Amino acid sequence: MPRKLVLASGNPGKLREFQQLLGSRWQLLSQAALGVVPVAETGATFRENALLKARHASVATGLPALADDSGIEVDALNGAPGVWSARYAGPGASDAANNAKLLAELAGVPATRRTARYRCCLVFVRDAGDESPLIAEGIWEGRVAADCEGSGGFGYDPLFIDLQSGKRVASMDPQEKNRRSHRQAALQRLLALLADTD
Repeated sequence: MPRKLVLASGNPGKLREFQQLLGSRWQLLSQAALGVVPVAETGATFRENALLKARHASVATGLPALADDSGIEVDALNGAPGVWSARYAGPGASDAANNAKLLAELAGVPATRRTARYRCCLVFVRDAGDESPLIAEGIWEGRVAADCEGSGGFGYDPLFIDLQSGKRVASMDPQEKNRRSHRQAALQRLLALLADTD
């Protein structure tokens, strides 16, 4: 019988990816489906935001919670958008608007200087009062293309080129993306931590 776990996100793309990555051990429930209003992401780092979100979701539902804070860091922009990745073009911005802003900010920057990475921080809390949350991070190195291409994935995937394969993430099938992704790397570390505490 899978154990219930609330994902501190309403993003259907993240829910789908995490359920594929977690497999049958957990029944992943979106906080949106449980009526949880998202907490304000006031942290200065991915880790701080993930901790805020995990604790908030666990308090609201009484369930163990998994929170991810992730985004893209572009070297030519001194690590921006970073924690502002989902809101880069403003609160409630669409993926298309965020991608357009990133392209505008990188206008004239040559391909050799468009290095970037996806970074993910995962936090797992067993309950709302968990004093030793499990924290794991993963990164995925790449570069930012000069235009959008591909229809898969979400977020900056139409712009992000995997350094190893040279493919756009939005052109990868879900299995390939999951093998390479920053979330996969972070989740494998988190699962190892969970196994150690079982």
